[in-house]
Amino acid sequence: MVYKQFRVNVIIRVLALTVSCLLLFLTLNSAFIFTPVLIIAAIVYQVWSMIRYVDRTNRELANFLESIRYSEFTRTFAIKEAGSSFEALSDAFNEVMHDFQQVRSEREEHFHYLQSIVQNIDVSILAYQRNGTVEMINPAAKKLFQVNSLKNISKLSFLSQELCDTLLKIQPGENHLVKVQDDDDLLQLAIQSTEFKVKDKSILLTTVKNIQNVLEGQETEAWQKLIRVLTHEIMNSIAPISSLSSTIELMINEYDAKSEDAPCLDNEAVEEIQQALQTINKRSTGLMNFVETYRNLTKIPKPNFAMVPMKNLIENVVTLMKKETGDLGISLTHELEPDTIELQIDEQMISQVLINLIKNSVHALEGRENGKIGIRGYYNKRGRPTIQIIDNGQGILPDVLDKIFIPFFTTKRSGSGIGLSLSRQILRLHGGTITAQSVPDKETIFSLTF
Repeated sequence: MVYKQFRVNVIIRVLALTVSCLLLFLTLNSAFIFTPVLIIAAIVYQVWSMIRYVDRTNRELANFLESIRYSEFTRTFAIKEAGSSFEALSDAFNEVMHDFQQVRSEREEHFHYLQSIVQNIDVSILAYQRNGTVEMINPAAKKLFQVNSLKNISKLSFLSQELCDTLLKIQPGENHLVKVQDDDDLLQLAIQSTEFKVKDKSILLTTVKNIQNVLEGQETEAWQKLIRVLTHEIMNSIAPISSLSSTIELMINEYDAKSEDAPCLDNEAVEEIQQALQTINKRSTGLMNFVETYRNLTKIPKPNFAMVPMKNLIENVVTLMKKETGDLGISLTHELEPDTIELQIDEQMISQVLINLIKNSVHALEGRENGKIGIRGYYNKRGRPTIQIIDNGQGILPDVLDKIFIPFFTTKRSGSGIGLSLSRQILRLHGGTITAQSVPDKETIFSLTF
């Protein structure tokens, strides 16, 4: 008889084994010789059968663990002839296998999704070890480097040794721009890298993008803006010079000395010629000053870097400008959080930038009541030291905001238009940026980020 209940089966087997042992004890002193032998054989068989029956569960558990070990999640488990007491174990096994199968399926879908992105994105992606061994290269990188496969970064030396050195020496988070002349193609490669570990291997994940077209477009746009400003300023001076010189020529022609009938120059005519010459001289001088200012714009000295506490920098600027702003009824305040921020800068150059920005704010506050200028020092959300100049002046219109850093562009009647352009160049020499935000008639913020 095959019992369906594990407990009943085990109990009956134990009872049968107990009875067999009792019979063996009773027949040991009997006259029958073969009876004890048969009973001993029956006892051995019963013990072996019980062990095999109980070990069936262990075998199922071993199979379950092997399935996990070898990632075989398609199996199901049902411990036969075990009864209801093992249904919970079978269900638990099957649920765990189902969960593992679902996790594996999601992981594979995520992997294929990332693979699809990497393979189809137009940015070149390389994954390689520090020794240059390439773990992965996507089609965009193969197309950029004109290779079918790449085993080691050093194999790119045919294209550019500088590129190889940059890829091998780049540190996580760094950005590099490498110029590569590939026959008749000029490549401007922007390189950025991050690092992660896979087991005991350190892997660099690097993106490479050719930004030549972008740089050319921005350069062309910058030149166009500069040329528009230059031609505007030059034409403003050349037009009256040309007009007045033509007028003088006509006046002189009327008083031609070679002609006997030509009238003599009177005082009024002489005065007109003198005024015209004075105007020409004035406009010529202005044009020369303009050109000299342009030359100064290209002669910014290299910064003399030193570690400077931001607190000292701001307090020195406030001390210099406090009287000027106070005489105009403008409140000048400053705040610093934390007060331990230090900058590696040329203090004189950055102080001049801050003074120029404060003077711009003073100009924007002309004729306004309750004028306020605030200086704020802090770490921005990316952890970079930042100084802001904030005022509640008339502000900057949106269509003007993107032009204020163009050389010679100005909204002031007496302004040269190079202050903000010089400030931007100085910040670039410091590896930083200067940006502007403005809400007209409410608030204007200039931010210096180092």
